[in-house]
Amino acid sequence: MKLFIDDANLEAIRELIEYYPIDGVTTNPSILAKAGRDPRETLKMIRDIIGDERIIFAQAVALTYEGMLEDAHMIMDLLGRNTVVKIPSTPTGFKAMMALKKEGITTCGTVVYTPMQAYLAAKAGASYVAPYVNRIDNMGYNGIGVVKQIQDILENNDMDCEVLAASFKNSQQVLELAEYGIGSATCGSDVIRAFVKNAAIDGAVQDFVDDFEKLTGKTSMSDLD
Repeated sequence: MKLFIDDANLEAIRELIEYYPIDGVTTNPSILAKAGRDPRETLKMIRDIIGDERIIFAQAVALTYEGMLEDAHMIMDLLGRNTVVKIPSTPTGFKAMMALKKEGITTCGTVVYTPMQAYLAAKAGASYVAPYVNRIDNMGYNGIGVVKQIQDILENNDMDCEVLAASFKNSQQVLELAEYGIGSATCGSDVIRAFVKNAAIDGAVQDFVDDFEKLTGKTSMSDLD
């Protein structure tokens, strides 16, 4: 499962890219708004941090078909290769996905709440579909179950599309989808940090250091030289 950072906080992205095996960064207009600057500047800064080898997702904001295409072209010109344009999974969005597919532009069907949305986005040519796990839960449905159903639909219909699960509240949700073989997950910085935030882990590591120091008077193997 690919792992993406769902954030536009530059310091958080720098930290996580340094310490975790991250495949890229996802953004949306709300996330970019939190950065408080021109979104084009923020996206360029993220690209500079993660490099050209990692993937960045940026969303078309326009509501019309023509506007979505214009936004997609601007995003690609701004961010270059390894860029995915997020398009809402609506009738207008499906039309834009089909057109962008013909142009060779990679898209992600976003704002996915139902398996049928995901199916239609994949059918329209999206390379990713992004169901919102926690938001689906908050509507009274089973977010994890919906994502698994979407995964089954894509696999059973041999669709060239990958689930990009989003909107997580805890690491257990991510783990359950990783176990199921979901293609990608995008998580907020705090959720990623919580993957290994465990007092038992920290305590065990410190115990090893303490025991080694008692034996050798040193705190690392290299200090023995």
